[in-house]
Amino acid sequence: MKRQSSLVSESVLIEKLIQRDQQAFQWLYDQYSPALYGVVLRIVRDDEQAADLLQDIFIKIWKNLDAYDATKGRLFTWMLNVARNTAIDSLRARKTQPFAEIRTDAETVHIVDQEHNTEQPKPEHIGLKDVVNQLRPERKELIDLVYFGGYTHEEAAEKLNLPLGTVKTRVRAALQELKQLFR
Repeated sequence: MKRQSSLVSESVLIEKLIQRDQQAFQWLYDQYSPALYGVVLRIVRDDEQAADLLQDIFIKIWKNLDAYDATKGRLFTWMLNVARNTAIDSLRARKTQPFAEIRTDAETVHIVDQEHNTEQPKPEHIGLKDVVNQLRPERKELIDLVYFGGYTHEEAAEKLNLPLGTVKTRVRAALQELKQLFR
């Protein structure tokens, strides 16, 4: 598996990961660590702690690949849940924030296309960054902020000085366009 490979089918990637292919794992880390880091950082709100947790998360992913069930959702969604749960557990254990401030809503986790979570697109590809780069600049910027940067829709609207409705509309349009690009 070449690191420069832009699109790798999820089933092939999972097979290689289960076979403990270290190149496949390195590729997975390279592709998804920024997105997972963004989610963790939004929860723990500390760069150093988020970086430490990211390492723990990828160790958990590596050790628990057998727990992933493709019939229940995408690998990326499973990894997001591992990241979210690890970050929340860390906060609870360290009690660095009051429990009421821990964010567990779906917007923080950024689950992609929840309506079709268990449906496997044909073909399903990983390599989202390369595909996202094909979007219109205003859509790409929002997808980068929301899905790779860990921003909520509200935070992205504030950062870009756009109305919240515009942000939500553009994100939805970008997701629809991405859906078409994956077909």
